[in-house]
Amino acid sequence: MMPDRSISELFAQRRPLRSLEFFPPKDDAGVEALRASATALKRMSPDFVSVTYGAGGTTRDRTAQVSALLKQELGFTVMPHLTCVGHSRTELAEVADRIHAGGFRNIMTLRGDPPKGATEFPVAPDGLRYASELVALLKSRHPDFCLGVGGYPEKHPEAASLDVDLTNLKRKVDAGADFITTQLFFDNTVYYRFVEKCRGAGIAIPIVPGIMPVLSLKQIQRFAAMCGSTLPPPLARRLEVAADNPDVVEIVGIDWALNQIRGLLANGAPGYHLYILNRAKAALALAAGLAA
Repeated sequence: MMPDRSISELFAQRRPLRSLEFFPPKDDAGVEALRASATALKRMSPDFVSVTYGAGGTTRDRTAQVSALLKQELGFTVMPHLTCVGHSRTELAEVADRIHAGGFRNIMTLRGDPPKGATEFPVAPDGLRYASELVALLKSRHPDFCLGVGGYPEKHPEAASLDVDLTNLKRKVDAGADFITTQLFFDNTVYYRFVEKCRGAGIAIPIVPGIMPVLSLKQIQRFAAMCGSTLPPPLARRLEVAADNPDVVEIVGIDWALNQIRGLLANGAPGYHLYILNRAKAALALAAGLAA
């Protein structure tokens, strides 16, 4: 199996990178729908795509299936996600070995979320508590892995403060992380302040802004609450006015995201990562707008 190119090599080209995130469907019909969306998104020529990882075994097998489909059938450079949830160290090492044997050389390395309704992260027997531990394990297992980690521009919801959160992020970087992808945000000044604080803390690796085009007011409110993100009042007002018309909400959301991306690239961001929820239409609309 021909190994993927390291994303670190792409960053070394000193050009903005474009990436997309898919999540594994729950059934075969969903896989077919994803195949259709991914085929359409080939027109964007993303530098790489990522595939999320289900907690508690819900979509873990689908992650491997979708990652293989995107790599082998459609020719994408694929970055599977891997989390600590429900895995022992031995199991994580075995998963890492399978990922490596499949030709994947890039992993999005995450702690994972607590189960729905839980207030604390449950550590599996002989498992890992922190993403920094997973980064260290993966690098020791396969030093040629390029590892992405998550960053929270407005603070991880569980962190006591942004400074504490930055300390935890620095641990991931010191353990061997190669780049950071942020959680979603809707005000570019939040990203700029975050990058400045990271640099001040000695974090020098690329920090990729994560962008989610708003396609539903209720949905984005739920995601923002989960990620500790804030909807700027001007965006919230526009979405509230359009709330009863999904098509208008989508127009507002894409326009906002388009302006965000233009501003980020103009101010030196190393690219952008789109949280597209497997929907090709919004991503293609953004690509068309940026091509204008």
